[in-house]
Amino acid sequence: MSISKKNNIMYIIYAKDQEKSKAFYEEVLGYQPTLHVPGMTEFQLVNHVTLGIMPEEGIMRVLENKIPHPQDAHGIPRSELYLFVDDANAYYNRLVQAGGTGISTKQLRNWGDYVAYGLDQDGHVLAFAEKAEEVK
Repeated sequence: MSISKKNNIMYIIYAKDQEKSKAFYEEVLGYQPTLHVPGMTEFQLVNHVTLGIMPEEGIMRVLENKIPHPQDAHGIPRSELYLFVDDANAYYNRLVQAGGTGISTKQLRNWGDYVAYGLDQDGHVLAFAEKAEEVK
């Protein structure tokens, strides 16, 4: 058994307010979602990789209330969306301008990437990275 290489990989985050989260990611990413319907917003990040935004109440219905409610962990980071971009500080600035929380501007990290960090309104960690060999 293996993961299908023909289909997309979707990373789904749970948001308190789907509309607010959609507007935030539009501003940060700089483009419109490929899908926006009640219960799901999708942004195509790169070929075969999609960011999904689902309301917290939606995932509770899907999983029949058999998990702890995401609202109980609101603002507690438990995952990171690590995006390779052309200008990490520009994305960081857009994150702050869109209402996110800045953590640190672009710095060389010990694993060899230049990375800026911030949080979206729900506390999800966003990392904007550049490969060190590509930074001038």
